[in-house]
Amino acid sequence: MSAIHFDQVLLRFPGTSQPAVNRVTCDIEAGQLVVILGPSGCGKTTLLKMVNRLYEPTQGTIYLNGTDIRQMKATTLRQQIGYVIQQSGLFPHMTVAQNVGVVPKLLGWSRTRIQARVDELLELVKLPPDDYRDRFPAQMSGGQQQRVGVARALAGDPQVILMDEPFGAIDAITRASLQNEILRLQRQLKKTILFVSHDVEEALRLADRILILKAGEVVQYDTPFNILTKPVSPFVHNLMGADDMVRQLSLLRVETAMVDAPINFQNGSEPTITPHDSLREALSLILRTGALQLTVEDGGAVVGVLTLEHIRDSASVAA
Repeated sequence: MSAIHFDQVLLRFPGTSQPAVNRVTCDIEAGQLVVILGPSGCGKTTLLKMVNRLYEPTQGTIYLNGTDIRQMKATTLRQQIGYVIQQSGLFPHMTVAQNVGVVPKLLGWSRTRIQARVDELLELVKLPPDDYRDRFPAQMSGGQQQRVGVARALAGDPQVILMDEPFGAIDAITRASLQNEILRLQRQLKKTILFVSHDVEEALRLADRILILKAGEVVQYDTPFNILTKPVSPFVHNLMGADDMVRQLSLLRVETAMVDAPINFQNGSEPTITPHDSLREALSLILRTGALQLTVEDGGAVVGVLTLEHIRDSASVAA
């Protein structure tokens, strides 16, 4: 089921000859993390901001769970959508608890319920409530502020979250840590996330699907694996750095290349790996153990198998 559907969406700002977003049509499936990727000025953030009606399309329609968003009050719509921006966007005069509780308060939750939700979310983003709930944003690092920003976006339990380059202003080590947290949270919560990024490695690491824009138009919308191995144009090939497959193997997850385990499959002595590990880790494990295949397990359950041939297929572009 599509959580968000773009139907011929176009936006032309006044005084400009070319549209910022040009007839975008695509479906964002429920529970998927979709990265909107492309060069500066291609319309990534503009497309994102139309989902919560910070911008209104000139033409076309956007549907949220089958409903035309123009049929909803903008305030009601925004209370149903989490929003995380670069540098967190926290209110500096509010404590962490007050920042996280903004939407629940607007939704009319009781004080006790808000306090419980704040503590639950701070635990979820690895910020102990006793240490952080009464701090102000200026008393925290950039990475800690972004964690609070994510907690605030989750506060009203929205099914859709918009993230506009949320880690763009953070150092590389903290950025990698926060990316890990997003992957962990997504596996746990299964939200529908639209995530704007200009960073190819970030897109490959996080995305279930990648939406590539060029001059406001969709040029390819597919899984990271398919985009790397089957780029539709030289532009996509160059943008993704598709020739550097050794590096890309470290950014592609096992689940992008594995196949379903045969019926009645029983794991013998094959090494195991998780679907969230990288193909580079899988390749290393195969070479180190000499195994013919790896068993892919998630939470103790067998979800697939992976062979050297599957990994080789993913590197076919570089051959």
